[in-house]
Amino acid sequence: MPIQKRWVVKPQGNSQVVEHIASSLGIAPVLANLLVQRGIDTVEKAKRFFTPKLADLHNPFLMKDMERAVARVEEAVAKREKIMVYGDYDVDGTTAVALVYKFLRYTIGHTNLMFYIPDRYTEGYGISTRGIDIAAKKGVKLIIALDCGIKAVEKVNYAKQKGVDFIICDHHLPAEEIPHAVAVLDPKRTDCTYPFDELSGCGVGFKLVQAYAEKHHIPFSEIEPLLDLLVVSIASDIVSLTDENRVLAHYGLKRLNSSPSEGLASIINICGLQEQNITIDDIVFKIGPRINAAGRMSMEDYDAEEPIPSGGYAAVKLLIEGNEEAARQFGAVIDNFNQDRKKEDRSVTLEAHNIVENNPQLKAQKSIVIYNPEWMKGIVGIVASRLIETYYRPTVVLTMSNGFVTGSARSIAGFDLYQAVESCSDLLENFGGHMYAAGLTMRPENVEEFKRRFNAFVDENIDPQMLIPQVEYDSELSLNEINMEFFEQLNRFQPFGPGNHMPVFVSKSVQNSGDAKLVGANAEHLRMELMHGGMPSSRIQTIAFQQPTHFEWIRARKPIDVCYQIVENTYRGKVSLQLRIRDIKPVR
Repeated sequence: MPIQKRWVVKPQGNSQVVEHIASSLGIAPVLANLLVQRGIDTVEKAKRFFTPKLADLHNPFLMKDMERAVARVEEAVAKREKIMVYGDYDVDGTTAVALVYKFLRYTIGHTNLMFYIPDRYTEGYGISTRGIDIAAKKGVKLIIALDCGIKAVEKVNYAKQKGVDFIICDHHLPAEEIPHAVAVLDPKRTDCTYPFDELSGCGVGFKLVQAYAEKHHIPFSEIEPLLDLLVVSIASDIVSLTDENRVLAHYGLKRLNSSPSEGLASIINICGLQEQNITIDDIVFKIGPRINAAGRMSMEDYDAEEPIPSGGYAAVKLLIEGNEEAARQFGAVIDNFNQDRKKEDRSVTLEAHNIVENNPQLKAQKSIVIYNPEWMKGIVGIVASRLIETYYRPTVVLTMSNGFVTGSARSIAGFDLYQAVESCSDLLENFGGHMYAAGLTMRPENVEEFKRRFNAFVDENIDPQMLIPQVEYDSELSLNEINMEFFEQLNRFQPFGPGNHMPVFVSKSVQNSGDAKLVGANAEHLRMELMHGGMPSSRIQTIAFQQPTHFEWIRARKPIDVCYQIVENTYRGKVSLQLRIRDIKPVR
């Protein structure tokens, strides 16, 4: 039985402000209300919002240590020192490495370069001793670390002993002590006054590139092609799509749709997106997971003439590839990783569900902590997210890796998961993350005590209301207000994401026009045409994924309230509007 959801309407905009913006811009009041809800409460702000400009990007030299970072890169280029571009194995890290690597190689012309992605299974997250040792052995004098390093105090000191300097480009929360690197670029530093602190790791790397380009009078048009990589990181890392990220994502999507790099083009083709207008959603659900899958999989089964040290390394090879045929081949390898990841994901998710279902005590708790030493480390975060979809409570999924128990934690709206993990810090070897997601490592003998204390912390600190999933909607709408002109105006709010979510509307007392059917391999989805008040002119196609529950009620044409988003559906070359139903409530 699906979890019942609460529908909560967002605060509505001041009616006079809404009316003024609607009349000034010639848009529907409901759209003007969306602007005001997002803090866009003047006509001038609205015009800027609807027309993002590259000129609105912030000066990169406002970021603390940027002058020092650029100076150290200049020194490395002048002395022809070997540079290692180092990054995490997820989408943000691999796109960041590809972006900085391509800039150094193709724009500056510095060819004394290498890149490095740690192996998830043998090295783990962040800066590794092995990576530093390889750098020193290869004669590297400078490591540019991307999407990691902000807490690597000891590793940076270790590198210094070996004659290797660090520039850190990170976006995670720093600890009290900042690493003693040549430069530490992180807008979340408390002593950094950069005006926007929600950049992705790749975004911080791009600001370094932008700063170097500005200082050396390299036109922005020469670094603009790198924005296709940047928008993939922005979308996949779920950072706020406001301020500078909105501008970067807007132009990144343009690049991704018009002239993507060969590597991304190969993934776009594999996803079947080459004939469509690629959106943030397409990156989140299709492009990003394929890049991410490489870093999640072990290289043991990968047979290649050239040894590939990690799956993330393979992802970067794809993203920097300039040859179409080579990119196609690497794209196929990455897609195979994704297929393997999906099989493993399905299998482990089923096992995890069975563990919960067969343990009444666990099922009754306000949080879930489960452990199986046989599960693949790279997919436990995905499995935790899947469990939340079913049970909706803070969840930790643990497995064994290199003699330690390691895992991922995921949270629900409003609950600070990081605090819960931090409360058990004395049991952990290391941990990191934020309010809604965290990673952790512990000794096997601490697992049972961790379970007890984590569950106790959640039990004492969670508001019971948080355990009821909430759907926030922007406003009520009549189905007959939805047409292509309305949708085109709504589309100007793109790109959607955190801080500018795709609008959610509610329509009340609508009914099926007569064609409701269950679709999907297991009849798990509901497709229907809805209309308002028996008006044929208001008919519109809808799809409700994983919501077969109210099928008989709907087939009988009884009234329902629906909560939905308006999307464009392309089928056999024909484009039409469709409602993507978020939730259904029978009107009894």
